[in-house]
Amino acid sequence: MFRKISTFLLLAGALGLVLFLKNILFQKPTPPRLIDRLPTADFIATANILELAKETNGMLQYNKIAVRDFTTYEFLLGQGKMYGLDLQQNIYLFGNENGNWGAMAHLTDSSKIMGGIERLKKFVDISDSVFNDQKYYYNLEDKSYLHYGDGYVFFYKGNDFKAVLEQVLSAQHLGVHKDWKRFLAQKQFKNEHLVIYSNWAKLKSLGIETAMFAHDSDSSSFKLKSYLKKTKPLYFKRKENAMSYPSSIGTQRMIDVHLDIEELKKNKEDSMFVQFSKIGKRFGFPFAEFIQAWTGDLCFIEGGMQKVKERYIETVLDEDFNEQEVSREKEILIPAYSALISMNEYGQVFLNKLMRKGILRKEGEEFRFLFSPLLKLKKNGSIYQFYSGPSAPKLVPSTNNHVTWTNKGTKYFFSIDSLTRHEVFGSLHIPVRRIFRRNKLI
Repeated sequence: MFRKISTFLLLAGALGLVLFLKNILFQKPTPPRLIDRLPTADFIATANILELAKETNGMLQYNKIAVRDFTTYEFLLGQGKMYGLDLQQNIYLFGNENGNWGAMAHLTDSSKIMGGIERLKKFVDISDSVFNDQKYYYNLEDKSYLHYGDGYVFFYKGNDFKAVLEQVLSAQHLGVHKDWKRFLAQKQFKNEHLVIYSNWAKLKSLGIETAMFAHDSDSSSFKLKSYLKKTKPLYFKRKENAMSYPSSIGTQRMIDVHLDIEELKKNKEDSMFVQFSKIGKRFGFPFAEFIQAWTGDLCFIEGGMQKVKERYIETVLDEDFNEQEVSREKEILIPAYSALISMNEYGQVFLNKLMRKGILRKEGEEFRFLFSPLLKLKKNGSIYQFYSGPSAPKLVPSTNNHVTWTNKGTKYFFSIDSLTRHEVFGSLHIPVRRIFRRNKLI
């Protein structure tokens, strides 16, 4: 009896083991999700197309953009449903410094997307081919490619399509790339509809651990909000009780910086200090002497034109027809320039270095920076002012850190909004009316 029971238990155990191994050996692997397939790049991003359409439609309508009716929430939602695209979920974008970029989106019905491809073929020369037993569509002239699979569509534009497609096809379930994991876990800009995360090597070389950007807009301007987090502390902070120049409607370009950099001077091994030193050497700028002399205030302002008297030598003939040189004056129009810099006892050392390098030249009692007009110099304590007008502009209190720059008639505005020990929050404002008119961002 005992033997029969033992035999039965052995048979039951063997059967259980066989069934267990069968499930392991023959079960179908769980297919990867769309986020498992996402390739990494210098810049990666998420975008909610429908919410962006809601946010930007007022701007497009206000500026009477021709395609505004094709970018509404309702139109895009309808097109998505027609061709099987799930635009109610985020799409994912990725791009590299070299210009190669791509996007991936969810599909609700893979069979519907062929209708979109057939429609596109009426306007664009599209061919198809196979890679690793997977079909894809392409336009060689434009270097554009499209591949779709169960639950996803992948678009790419650039020179490395097959290498990137290999990453998409070879993905494993729960195999989200570490860069996307880190990006999607960030708390910054959680409620924004377009968020960009940077893996750019040039930012990493500055010791920046995290760089993120988010979109915002209204009817008149486009705003790009930025967030930078440094691995090591920021060795500068906002400066209080600073002096600057007032801005006006006629201001075309302005740099207004007020920072406490005393700690930065003590940490010359800091990655940002090192990189700015390298940039200075590249352009022949004496960065070491500048940091030694600078006490944190820098303001440059350009706007409008000024009348100034210029002395010149004219050759004339006297009564006996002999040539003689006569000193005369004439009024000329020059761009209005003013520059302010606060410096300590090493200020003159820095200016002498600029003159030896030819960046600053002295002509009589006035000075010229490279191709600037002649500038007068006024020194008041630690403040050095260079200006083109008859008198130095009035100084006003300021704690701003911002740049206004006009390029081809479009005025851009960037500001550092706040600083913490490791973080920088900033924003870039771009007026859209002139951009839409010119069809160019810069």
